[in-house]
Amino acid sequence: MPDAEQPSPPVDPVGGADPTVPSGIVWDDALREYDFGPYHPMAPIRLALTRELARASGLLERSGVEILPAPVAEDEQLARVHEPAYIEAVRRASRPLEELSAEELDELIRFGLGGDDVPPFSGMHTASARIVGGSLTAVDAIRSGQVRRAVNFAGGLHHAKSSSASGFCVYNDAAAAIRRALDTGEERVMYVDVDVHHGDGVERILWDEPRAITLSVHETGERLFPGTGFVQDSGGPGAPGTAINVPLPSRTTADGWVRAIRATVPALVRAVRPTLLVTQHGADSHRLDPLADLSVSLEAQREVMLLMRELADEVCGGRWLALGGGGYAVIDVVPRSWAHLTAIVTGEAIEATAPLPEAFLAAADAARAEHGLSPEPGIVTFGDGRPLAVRDWERGFDPEDALDRAVQAARRAVFPEWGLDPFLD
Repeated sequence: MPDAEQPSPPVDPVGGADPTVPSGIVWDDALREYDFGPYHPMAPIRLALTRELARASGLLERSGVEILPAPVAEDEQLARVHEPAYIEAVRRASRPLEELSAEELDELIRFGLGGDDVPPFSGMHTASARIVGGSLTAVDAIRSGQVRRAVNFAGGLHHAKSSSASGFCVYNDAAAAIRRALDTGEERVMYVDVDVHHGDGVERILWDEPRAITLSVHETGERLFPGTGFVQDSGGPGAPGTAINVPLPSRTTADGWVRAIRATVPALVRAVRPTLLVTQHGADSHRLDPLADLSVSLEAQREVMLLMRELADEVCGGRWLALGGGGYAVIDVVPRSWAHLTAIVTGEAIEATAPLPEAFLAAADAARAEHGLSPEPGIVTFGDGRPLAVRDWERGFDPEDALDRAVQAARRAVFPEWGLDPFLD
């Protein structure tokens, strides 16, 4: 609930696309070592191609941009959000597969390590802890004033729990970054997750932490993994109202997705008044993603990224950490989506109609050839060629529309907790 004693941070007059705003991009080539094998949906080529598109678009050389390192997080840092027995299990799963006995593999399943979801691979601990280290470095850079906002598109592994892996996620870098911020003096952190899947791991790890507010907008758990994230799930006994969920119907369109986010997120961020905003931008809400059922466009994802930057500028002085997340159209969607995110974090947004650089198109064709995929015609710009036509919530909601019913149910469940009127605000 709102704390009348906590002042909002001042709005920074330097924001938006101003190139003087210091910003950071987390990158290390070793981040590509988070690799479950050639047949797993979370292919590291999505990171390599995102970095290539950012490079070819000149984003890495923008004024005021720093490349932030991704060191391997230490065990005590991981232990702020993960159980020591689980960290030890990940270390065991990091040995070469031929060294693991059948009994050891059976034991690892108890920690969610094994099967098609999170299969063990050599070096798993180091690769996973490096992603956490990147997000910790980013939040430290924001808190120290080295940068005002930062992006770690290799991060956002939001399904990992305190004692188990889940949903392709081994360690939860988002929860670790939030915990680090709170441990080092941050007053209140708000986490906004717009991945198509519910941000269940972050929510659960921070379930009873009143200084951390998690808000997840996702396809309903009635139809999609992980089967959680309903409006009645609202936080632990010591933190009522701090877990916020907006589950959306399957096949929600780009316009509907943006409508739902505009109808919930801005009012809640303004009511919470965080001193730091952390957002997760899984690209798997896109209509081409093979693992979900929403019909969102790159134009819509770009619009929501811009909204998050505007809210950070308005509410917490521009202090913003943006993370990647899911996304399994690894060549045709993810790099374009996260190049938009990188551009918006570091300065001027890229227009959706802008042509893709020839160097990136060549790299994408090479990746298709390497993976035995046919060339994809028609993907030549940063967008999908689908302009938005969003009907704002202020114009009223339609009780016969499934999306509007879902949004209003979420507003009615959580808005009163934050002093908001679900019918007016």
